[in-house]
Amino acid sequence: PATRTINCTVSGTIPDSMDGILEKVHEAGLTLKAGCGIGYEFSTLRPRGAYVSGAGAYTSGPLSFMDIYDKMCFTVSSAGGRRGAQMGTFDVSHPDVKEFIGAKREDGRLRQFNLSLLVTDEFMQAVEKDTDWPLVFPVNIKEKNEIDVDDPTQVIWRDWPHSNNYVTREDGMVACKIYGHIRAQMLWNRIMASTYDFAEPGFILIDRVNEMNNNWWCENIRATNPCGEQPLPPYGACLLGSINLTTFVRDPFTDQARFDWEEYKEVVRVFTRMLDNVVEINGLPLEQQRNEIMRKRRHGMGFLGLGSTVTMLKMKYGEADSVAFTEQVSREMAVAGWEVALALGKEKGPAPIMDEDFTVTAEMLRKRPEMKKDGWKVGQVIKGRQLHAKYSRYMQRVAEVAPELVAELAESGARF
Repeated sequence: PATRTINCTVSGTIPDSMDGILEKVHEAGLTLKAGCGIGYEFSTLRPRGAYVSGAGAYTSGPLSFMDIYDKMCFTVSSAGGRRGAQMGTFDVSHPDVKEFIGAKREDGRLRQFNLSLLVTDEFMQAVEKDTDWPLVFPVNIKEKNEIDVDDPTQVIWRDWPHSNNYVTREDGMVACKIYGHIRAQMLWNRIMASTYDFAEPGFILIDRVNEMNNNWWCENIRATNPCGEQPLPPYGACLLGSINLTTFVRDPFTDQARFDWEEYKEVVRVFTRMLDNVVEINGLPLEQQRNEIMRKRRHGMGFLGLGSTVTMLKMKYGEADSVAFTEQVSREMAVAGWEVALALGKEKGPAPIMDEDFTVTAEMLRKRPEMKKDGWKVGQVIKGRQLHAKYSRYMQRVAEVAPELVAELAESGARF
């Protein structure tokens, strides 16, 4: 098609180099021109004041490069069409985090962005315990001899979006230099004050996102689409669709009010097939985006009108019966959707990633100890469909209500 049918995208990882930064500006311009919104993580760029050996100078930091993306978005959107939409995410442990939190206090700055902090479990624990929080950035291979990576006062090891040119352990953890400390509660209060005053930044519980990601073994999600409802990997795109729950209420506002579960599940099945069909005509502007969506065939289905539906059924929003109803709506949608994923996989073939072979790594065994219990060892080969259906935390929860379905998905592979 001449235009895209999918609006939600995330940029490829922005490398910590001038070529990489400007290349991603170019890709973002083409993505915005096509009418898509786009998200990026900027904490992959070294902090302000860090030395750049290739340039013989000190960097101006990630926020100054965000200004370039902001102006690009404004220029592209002002050329015609609707206003461009961007999400900028930033790790809560980056040395420039305070500057990121306060960026929108400066009049007119980053107005083409929504901003969100990537908040980790470790940070929330530090807030609860009222301890100091280290501000860190990865150690480049060129700096290896300048710092003792085994000294915990100088370096901590942590997950990072990529390990290119960084000192990395066998289990995938990256060495990060400690630039300083801040009291965790003080940083938390600064976030809350800014959110209260300016409604920015929001925050994303990024460890929870990655823990529940169905593609946990081959993705490290670090950004979302501009509105924040769809976390995506580098070059990820996702078609979103919602079902209006109010249309399934029979005899609303009466004592006979009820929800038509069978029709609801049938609509979910048909809608799932429709969303999967749209993947074929995605119209995404970048080859990397097209390859990514065709390999995994992502789509996202949700629902709308929950509050109205609960009222039409004569329940009070937030009370026990409405909570149980909400859980059932979500559960029935999930199970019906995965039933179609299995059926479509048999009819049209599973998503290519399901048939791919993956080598078991130390990082996989660290993230999923149950693989070790099942006898998997580093170096062995495992199918994508097994990593998806058997070892994804989300699919493990689906298996609690539909174990035979999930077992079959592990055997033959899902369509998406």
